[in-house]
Amino acid sequence: MTARMGTARLGPAERSAALAKMASAELDVVVIGGGVVGAGVALDATTRGLSVGLLEARDFASGTSSRSSKLIHGGLRYLEQLNFDLVREALQERALLLQRIAPHLVRPVPFLFPLTHFGWERPYVGTGLVMYDTLGYSAGLTRGVPGHRHLSRRRALRLAPALRRTAFSGAVQYWDAQVDDARYVMTMLRTAAGYGAHVASRAQVTGFLREGERVTGVRVRDLESGTDLRVRARQVVNATGVWTDEIQELVGGRGQIHVRASKGVHLVVPRDRIHSLTGIILRTEKSVLFVIPWGRHWIIGTTDTRWDLDKAHPAASRSDIDYVLEHVNAVLSVPLTRDDVEGVYAGLRPLLSGESEETSKLSREHVVAHPVPGLVMVAGGKYTTYRVMAKDAVDAVAHGLHQRVPPSCTDRIPLAGAEGYQALWNSRERLARSSGLHVARIEHLLQRYGSMIDEVLALIEEDPALGHPLTGADDYLRAEVVYAATHEGARHLNDVLTRRTHISIETFHRGLAVAEEAAGLLAGPLEWDDEQVKREIEHYTKRVEAERLSQEQDTDHEADAIRLGAPDIVPVAAPETSTA
Repeated sequence: MTARMGTARLGPAERSAALAKMASAELDVVVIGGGVVGAGVALDATTRGLSVGLLEARDFASGTSSRSSKLIHGGLRYLEQLNFDLVREALQERALLLQRIAPHLVRPVPFLFPLTHFGWERPYVGTGLVMYDTLGYSAGLTRGVPGHRHLSRRRALRLAPALRRTAFSGAVQYWDAQVDDARYVMTMLRTAAGYGAHVASRAQVTGFLREGERVTGVRVRDLESGTDLRVRARQVVNATGVWTDEIQELVGGRGQIHVRASKGVHLVVPRDRIHSLTGIILRTEKSVLFVIPWGRHWIIGTTDTRWDLDKAHPAASRSDIDYVLEHVNAVLSVPLTRDDVEGVYAGLRPLLSGESEETSKLSREHVVAHPVPGLVMVAGGKYTTYRVMAKDAVDAVAHGLHQRVPPSCTDRIPLAGAEGYQALWNSRERLARSSGLHVARIEHLLQRYGSMIDEVLALIEEDPALGHPLTGADDYLRAEVVYAATHEGARHLNDVLTRRTHISIETFHRGLAVAEEAAGLLAGPLEWDDEQVKREIEHYTKRVEAERLSQEQDTDHEADAIRLGAPDIVPVAAPETSTA
């Protein structure tokens, strides 16, 4: 039991202890996959009183869950498709996340919808947004964001001077919410661990344990040590997103769920390249394009194209980047060029495969299946509705356990750092004075750690040098790098520069200028010798070089081949051919 319920460290010692616990006794449920859905399943199950283990082959949130548009939203395009149930469900989840579950991590964000057609478009969009606002009310909660408003072209230009005057006739502004996607997943896993779940990254499931037809656990390779272990469980949940079919193949037989990957590419540019006080949403011929405020940056995306190549490291090609630039430049008075792009990232959406060949038409709704006794599979859905997916998956687990299991309570479980956040935010000036940090730094820390800020400040009090910003990435303090290793499950340099922070996409040098300093800070808590520090920097450098070169290629195949030239610092193992 931790000192603060629902909050636990995920340091090296805790990882070792978690693996030992998982190998020593049968669990009620083991979850495969450390993305947002897997983390949600772990939290849902452990807060129902079940014994839980979670295994992730790479870093937490290293797949789709760190490469999203970083929005918590209902999805206007699903409303246009008349999918009212999906929109209502997502907007109710948005209200929960904003106001109860994670107010320190999820916050409102405004968007301007430029109108390009006279007459019909304003009432059409306006009617849709009335419905969007109405569907956003949740039982016992307000929407959590302001309602939409209509704007003339003149008023819209005051909010977004970057827009080209002749590109639109007026606008409607509405509100959604945004989140640091990777941080949210990691915080949810810390919350689950605080309630008793055993959590480990770089622990790959290579096969299943069987008793006849029934799945009774998993075979696991600790990728850090090379050790193999068996984890026995009464139920196993496959929450691996775009890897769903691969895990199904380990069981054998034809799967009930088929997932197709759709690639979405985002660009990151400095905030001063687009003069606007609001985000912007644009129609494209296939979907929508967002221009999203992100600290001192803008995130612009996304694309929507089929992807059948490497799933661990989807590559963005020159064509993808040009597509995004072309569409955003259609409305900007000062066009963006490739020289304005600080960062690029590509993620894969796990879409439930259907008859349509266009990925933008495939389903974002989720499905839960019991392909064989002892195994539950959950796939599809979207980031915003992870909690509903997790609830449905654990309901299926409960059915398979043949015992009375309490209903889900995660709609009333705040994530680690949420409790007391508002009081600390109101006291941020006092916190700044007592810590010696500028109030802007305190605000930054509160919006990343919430009430766990005291743990970061304790590191600085112990070593004042950790209160200095990183050279070359001064949005982040040196203490945050150390804390990522001691409390947040970071095992390698790439974990810190890509997911615990976002230095890899928020700087023109892509993190290369801070790699040496960050690796030196990680060496202590992760017990690296000089050789390992050098190896971490070399691997990170090769990764950045490969990504940059891949983004100069014209096709997906060319980009993928070059990106694969930079291997992971901890390669995954080959799956077992037999699951007996």
